[in-house]
Amino acid sequence: MTVGALMTADELLRLPDDGARYELVRGELRKMSPSGARHGRVAAQIIISLGAYVKEHRLGAVYAAEAGFRISRQPDTVRAPDAAFVGAERVVDTPGFFEGPPDAAFEVISPGDTYSEIEEKTLDWLRAGVRVVVVVDPRTESVRIHRAAGAMTVAGIVDIEDVIPGWRLPLSEIFDR
Repeated sequence: MTVGALMTADELLRLPDDGARYELVRGELRKMSPSGARHGRVAAQIIISLGAYVKEHRLGAVYAAEAGFRISRQPDTVRAPDAAFVGAERVVDTPGFFEGPPDAAFEVISPGDTYSEIEEKTLDWLRAGVRVVVVVDPRTESVRIHRAAGAMTVAGIVDIEDVIPGWRLPLSEIFDR
């Protein structure tokens, strides 16, 4: 590729593995720095709880941070949430990126993330059709749930009943309080 050229999702998929994670935002390659131990532990708590529940109730599939979702084309955008849920009726096993958004995207704020980066990512998810974006901030031990209709701060338990029926995750489990 020449300098200034936009990258496609197919080109992103063919990049050699250099140990780094990348996202593609409107054709622009963005390297994601390692996130730190607390971030990883918080993301793992979500994936463990969500994965066990979804598997037990056969609701769909849970994806970890390495999974990319192509949420727009020309120019391509491939985002990778810290955790994601896709309902059973939409699960497709593919070696490439998942085509389309997950039903729920979970973003754990990293120490180096800026407010504008999190806002941009949340809006990208919602514009792509994600039903709910759960933004988790380990620093403030807070959670906000974003939907197309607006956002709300979680008081004690993450509950997205309309997307993942019956699953609930207390903040005390997320943050090991």
